[in-house]
Formats: sequence, structure tokens, C-alpha cells
Amino acid sequence: MNKKDIAHIRRQFKVENDLLKINDMFNVYIMKESSDIYHHQSQPFEMLDQDQQELFMNNFKKLLGGQLDEKLFELKFQHDAENNSQLILHQGLLSNDVDAWKEQMLRIVEKMLENQQYEMDIVVTFIRGEYYRPMKAQSAESEESDRDKVYSHSFILCSINKTQDPKKELLFDYIEKEFKYNIVVDPIINLTAPMGGFLFPCITDNASDVNHILYSAGKAHEPDHRFIEEVLNGEETMTAMDDKIVFEEIVKDVTGNQLNTSTLSNVYKEIHRVVEENEEEEAPKLDYKDVERVLKVSGIEDINTEKVETAFQKVIDDEKYEIKANNIVPKYTSKSIKIDTKVAKVSISPQDLEYVKQITFNGKRYLMIEVEEDTVIDGFTMLPEAFGE
Repeated sequence: MNKKDIAHIRRQFKVENDLLKINDMFNVYIMKESSDIYHHQSQPFEMLDQDQQELFMNNFKKLLGGQLDEKLFELKFQHDAENNSQLILHQGLLSNDVDAWKEQMLRIVEKMLENQQYEMDIVVTFIRGEYYRPMKAQSAESEESDRDKVYSHSFILCSINKTQDPKKELLFDYIEKEFKYNIVVDPIINLTAPMGGFLFPCITDNASDVNHILYSAGKAHEPDHRFIEEVLNGEETMTAMDDKIVFEEIVKDVTGNQLNTSTLSNVYKEIHRVVEENEEEEAPKLDYKDVERVLKVSGIEDINTEKVETAFQKVIDDEKYEIKANNIVPKYTSKSIKIDTKVAKVSISPQDLEYVKQITFNGKRYLMIEVEEDTVIDGFTMLPEAFGE
């Protein structure tokens, strides 16, 4: 799934939307002390009152929020896993019987609880429904509705949420005219910040892909590798941050850890160009040959295939590894590059990195930033000075 596919399905999670139909809902309450299922309950989603539906819809939106390879990860299923979750989920998806679907979802929960101790009670929510996407946008001249022809996709979504103790509050009783301590013992289910979950199957180019699952982490850059590999039986994944670190270490190894800002700016420009040219297609990936080309185009000398391939083997132990290009370059038009010095911290966008230089003058190092306008500090316009004065 690309970011457009995810954004489209995410927008559908709202009450009374004819492009989304949630049929069944299944909640499982798990106790922290014993890691046992304390209670489970299923009901048709439409039987919830509107306020409850809104709470869950917002929860599902939160689950599908975030960037790919940071908080959301498309995973390929392992082929040789025992008690494979791909088969469990597929059977649940195809089942016409609600009890049979619940049975499959409980198998997923059992895998979650195996050798796992949670720090708080948790609630696992499963929904099963259908998602519709119009085949084409409605034109002003056409009398045909954009709802007349749609792609239909069955799906299962799982959201894992923690519980928290109720707040201790002091209330005023108008009738008795006295202050009272509000005692509530029922735990509160925190639906505003899901701990994790998944969407099955992935939906790419209006086709359901049962060989992949979309996993959602609780926090960006912090996927639960145990959940991915042992519960979902997904293949090991790399975060965007991991990809960036791999690229940085490869470049450091090849260049001897020495780059000036002009060359680094050229590297970012070239990778950004590759990303832009492939924006409508699958996210481009760079193997060792692509990295060699990027470095040569960027002006780095003494680069050859053997040197880059050796660096790949040294850093990632896999010369066939491919780095996702959009994970390498910081957000290109925002001030995503942080320059930390003892004197000051500077934020700059990758596209403006060419205006920054580190120079040496009279034995001292300086950070020089080329500017077109007057520099204003605390409301005062700085006077131009000859360098070194």
C-alpha cells in the first residue's frame, strides 16, 4: 500500500459513510496479572449508539495514521511459519458465520498472549467489514454517479488499546449541598492512542493482496518486532530511520567519513529527483549499483562498484539489500536537517543545504550561511561586516 491507498481508506472511517460497511465487532478484554482473557463480546457495529461508533471510528483513524516505514509497515507473510496468521486471518475473512470468525480472532489473541506479559489490562478490538472505492471520479457532465461502479474489498482491522485507572475527582452534590469524593472503579479504555494493530489484507491499486498485511506501531520508529514476527508471522522489517542509518554508514565507509555540504546537498538532490520521478509508482529502492551512481553524479570521486558493494556487505551484511529512497532524504522542503554546534543550533531544509559551508579562517572553524536578505536578531537588523573583522 502506498500513502494514497492508506489515506483513502483512512478517510472512510466515519459514521454513516456509504463507502464503508462494518459488519461485525469483537472486543476481547485481557487481564495484566494472568495474561488471560477475562471477557469477550461480539455485536453488530450498527447496534452501537452513534457516540460509541464515533469513538471507535476515531480510534481506527488513529491506528491508520502516520508515515509508512515510521509508524505503518507493509509486511510480507513468512511462508514456513507454524499456525500461520495469514491462513487464520484469511479463513476469518471468508467465513460467513460470526462464531467461526470469532474463533479465528481468538486464535490471534492466543498468539498475542503466548510468552507475553502486559503491564496493564488491554482491550483487543476486531472489526470485519467492506470498503468500497469508486472506479472513477464523477465528472460534471456525466449523469452516472461515482457510486455506480466501485471496487469492493473485504477487510479485518485489529486495534489494541490499553486501559487506565479512572481519575480521582471531587464532586459537588447540588441536592445534598455537600462535597463528595467520586469513587469509580471501572477501568477506562483509552481509545485515543492505540498501542498497535493491523489491517488485513493490504489494498494496493484497487486490488486486495492477502500476501501482505499493514501493521501499525504504537509510536513512530518503534515497531514491536515480537508482534510482527511471532503474532503476525510477518517478515522482519526496517524502519525509515534504520534505512537512513544504513545509507549514512555506507556513504561514510565509502568516502572515509568526509563530506562537504555541497556534496551532501548534491546527494540529497539526486535522491529527491529519483523520488519525485517515481511518485506515482511504487516507492523507488536503491541497491548498491544505484548508490554508486548517486554518489558519482553528486561529485564524489574514487567511487567504484566493488567499493560500494563491499560497504553494503559490511554495514547490512547483504549486498542485495535495497534502501527505500524516500527514507534517506529528510523532508525536502521543511527544515528537517538539524545542525548542532556548541554555540548554536540551526535548522535548515535539504534543498537549502548548498547555502551552508564550514570554513577555516586563521586556524578557526566557522559555519557560514549565505543569505539574500538582512539578518534580524531579536528585532535588530545586523550591519554587514567584512569577513574576519
